[in-house]
Amino acid sequence: MRALIQRVTKASVTVNNKTISTIGHGLVILVGVGHGDGDAQARWLTEKITNLRIFSDADGKMNLSVLEAGGAAIVVSQFTLFANTEKGRRPSFIEAALPDVAAPLVERFATLLREQGVATQSGVFGADMLVEIHNDGPVTIWLEK
Repeated sequence: MRALIQRVTKASVTVNNKTISTIGHGLVILVGVGHGDGDAQARWLTEKITNLRIFSDADGKMNLSVLEAGGAAIVVSQFTLFANTEKGRRPSFIEAALPDVAAPLVERFATLLREQGVATQSGVFGADMLVEIHNDGPVTIWLEK
């Protein structure tokens, strides 16, 4: 699994001109699922993301996790994180898991975040989404397991 996390001051997801998810302070987590990914990878990402100290403390230092900072999260499935651009001009996505594998694993990941205490919303798997991100910092971190 791959995740691109962005610390945000606010974010939202809109599908078919309807806002379906919105948060203030927290994280937008773009998640891609590859072949062979499973529960172990989802659990590792959950543990890493919930405890990653990327929020500022009272002294302005990145010392707080999303839990400690009281932040929320939006999880957005994004198979394009598995784009292979080595050849030609059109990305190949053959390294991305098929939807019947990826969709439940993305949902499992969102559920695990909720179980850890992170207020978590989601996009719509496979939908054409408009994701509005107000990146804070900017802080953007790539994770892969």
